[in-house]
Amino acid sequence: MSAQTAPKPAAPKPAAPMPPAPHRPPQLDIDAVIADPRTEIIVCCGSGGVGKTTTAAALGLRAAESGRRVVVLTIDPARRLAQSLGLTELDNTPRPVTGIDSSAGGSLHAMMLDMKRTFDEVVIAHSEPGKAEQILANPFYQAVSSSFAGTQEYMAMEKLGQLKASAGTPEAPWDLIIVDTPPSRSALDFLDAPNRLGSFLDGRFIRLLTAPAKAGGRAGLKVFGIGVQLVTSTMTKILGGQMLSDVQTFVNALDTMFGGFRERADETYRLLSEEGTAFLVVAAPERDALREASYFVERLEADGMPLAGLVVNRIGRVSAPGLTPSKSLAVAESLEDGNGPRSATTAAGVLRLHADLVRTAERQRDLADRFSRSHPSIPVVQVPALGRDVHDLESLREVGTSLAGA
Repeated sequence: MSAQTAPKPAAPKPAAPMPPAPHRPPQLDIDAVIADPRTEIIVCCGSGGVGKTTTAAALGLRAAESGRRVVVLTIDPARRLAQSLGLTELDNTPRPVTGIDSSAGGSLHAMMLDMKRTFDEVVIAHSEPGKAEQILANPFYQAVSSSFAGTQEYMAMEKLGQLKASAGTPEAPWDLIIVDTPPSRSALDFLDAPNRLGSFLDGRFIRLLTAPAKAGGRAGLKVFGIGVQLVTSTMTKILGGQMLSDVQTFVNALDTMFGGFRERADETYRLLSEEGTAFLVVAAPERDALREASYFVERLEADGMPLAGLVVNRIGRVSAPGLTPSKSLAVAESLEDGNGPRSATTAAGVLRLHADLVRTAERQRDLADRFSRSHPSIPVVQVPALGRDVHDLESLREVGTSLAGA
């Protein structure tokens, strides 16, 4: 009888793959950024409605109470910064903020950009007195200085350059400038403002209007006469004779300042790329805001700008993290099934609300984690939602504590 062969043992089943661990991005150390004396400019940037103004104000207060001499420049037309800092109003001149803890030797000033007034100041400072009056009184200038696309972003850069140039003087004691960038449709508008202005100044429309004045004399007029007459005739029909005359007068009067505009824009752009500047990208924990933040991070990196990190604002907080949404809903259903007292119905409603809040917080953290997986080297700090409006210094201190990761 032949011996039977023993059956081979079954091969072990491969272990189920472990789910990927959530990415742990580097922690953004805000206190280290504001404590470094080499940091002279912090730019809070991001799309509209993500909390840039609150972030800038909270950073300014925290830096001032740690010993820095700070000026916060806001471009927020809602005037929330003034209310938060206890000021009745902000204007184009930095105002001291009272009520801060100055025991460490710091101080805090705040201002809100007045776009037209800043444009007027540039005209007055960089043109002859007679020509400045002519420009300021020109109807086309008055329209351009208030509403031309990109003017707000460009004037924010102008004001930043002015604040930096005056820093360290008795009238301007600040050693740290914090900029709250304009609430633009795109966060990139702030960086693109100098190029947009340069394109406008170099555009065909401007060259045609200034050509006769630049050429001078009869020879110049002969060369440009036919083309300019044709363009002028067409634009007169579209704009009207007086409007076209205002445009030509404005352009010819402003012609001597064009080089100065470009030079200062380039200088401020270089200032933003230096080591003493730190960009903070601010985003809400929403898909569109984080997508815009991703675009901005990529642009900053491509341009070689000094990026400090990402602030994810208003992350949902969960008071009872151990109580999962499924448990909350299960208990809520059991309470609602019976004929118990009204308090049981109230408790069920609270449990359902808790489940919604937990799901929202999980979704927000998942979106923030996706950003970090795409940009693993970018330091991040998540700032919890306060659950109330930020309207005073104490609220700003609380936001500042959260920005510091405490």
